[in-house]
This record gives sequence, structure tokens and C-alpha cells, in this order.
Amino acid sequence: MKVVAAYLLAVLGGNLSPSADDLKDILGSVGAEADDDRIELLLSEVKGKDITELTASGREKLASVPSGGGAVAAAAPTTGGGGASAAPAAEARKEEKVEEKEESDDDMGFSLFD
Repeated sequence: MKVVAAYLLAVLGGNLSPSADDLKDILGSVGAEADDDRIELLLSEVKGKDITELTASGREKLASVPSGGGAVAAAAPTTGGGGASAAPAAEARKEEKVEEKEESDDDMGFSLFD
């Protein structure tokens, strides 16, 4: 991932076809180690391709990846008598959150905004 980030930084900086040395310089500037094999693999994969097209195709692939939603389905009330017992528990949690802790005078009467 750091090699991809270094490549994107180089492209954003105006170097449309960064070399392995360019990526090593970027990674070295932040103290990260450069893995020559990964750099060469990335450069061989993106050689001759437009970075905006690669980003767009990657975004399309990520759109098909399922994300979230699992916890919501597990928290849904069941049919039958289970729904009635879940409501009071939710109300009790809300009431607990509403109660605020009283401010103490540990600062001896001084406040940051006085």
C-alpha cells in the first residue's frame, strides 16, 4: 500500500511516469523501507496506463464489495413476544445517556474561557 501511495504522490506532483528511484526517494523521505520487488511489480502493472482510468476502474470494483449492514440485521427485533421486551431496554439506555455529569470546581473557580 505504501508503494501505491508513493506512486500516487509522484503522479500528483507532476511526474506522470515515476521510476523506481523516484518511488524509493519518496518512501525514504518519510523513513519507510522500499521493497524493490513490490515497486517493480507496481510499475509493470501500471506501465502505459492512465492513472485516472485506473482509479475509476478501482472505484467501480469497490462499489461491488459489500460493506456494513451486518450489525443492523442482528439487532432487529424478532417477531412474536420479543419485540415488546426490546423497547423498554432501549428506553433505559436512552435515559442513562441523557443524565449528564455535574461539573466540579476542581479548577478552583478558574475556567479557560473566563
